[in-house]
Amino acid sequence: MNSGIAHYSDDDLLSLSGLQHFAFCERQWALIHVEQAWEDSADTLRGSWFHERVDTVGYSCADGVRSERAVSLVSHELGLYGIADIVESLENDSLQLWPVEYKVGAPKLEDWDRIQLGAQAMCLEEMSGTSIAVGYLFYGETRRREKVEIDEGLRTRVRSLSAKAHELFDLGLTPPPDRKARCKRCSLKNICLPEAFQNDVSRYWMSFGESLGD
Repeated sequence: MNSGIAHYSDDDLLSLSGLQHFAFCERQWALIHVEQAWEDSADTLRGSWFHERVDTVGYSCADGVRSERAVSLVSHELGLYGIADIVESLENDSLQLWPVEYKVGAPKLEDWDRIQLGAQAMCLEEMSGTSIAVGYLFYGETRRREKVEIDEGLRTRVRSLSAKAHELFDLGLTPPPDRKARCKRCSLKNICLPEAFQNDVSRYWMSFGESLGD
């Protein structure tokens, strides 16, 4: 710890892409990142194939913009590591840069993808020492980019989610199911079994609170 700011060691880093899982469903995140459970679906296979086409290390330049692919990211303040699909910068000013995240599907009303992009921008800021105001989400279904403002609201959300993810990971806790419509499309629904789970949420949160108080 330094001046009240968390500083995680390399051994404590969590997957940056997992922050999107955490925002989508804390139980899904814990099943994947705490219990190491995984099951492919048609959506995850499409996503993997889509990213294989993007995540090839290298760069290109066009219209005064340099695009570097598969850029390694790390933030010891957030305790995250990962890969940015694309990091773009001005050819004549490498400190003006922004992340571009590719998604196979369509834009979402929820902020899950924007959280992942915001975390990428914050990692880049820590690594480069520069400020990043915007990033972009490219969606395969629309073939269009969505501009995302990396504002304080998004940054606060990223910090809060990453801190909570570290707390749950350190405690080894998997939250109980929170049944919602999106459960039907979840790749882990056969592992999670939300219909069969006896959802004792109060007992879980009591255990979580007692663990934090130890």
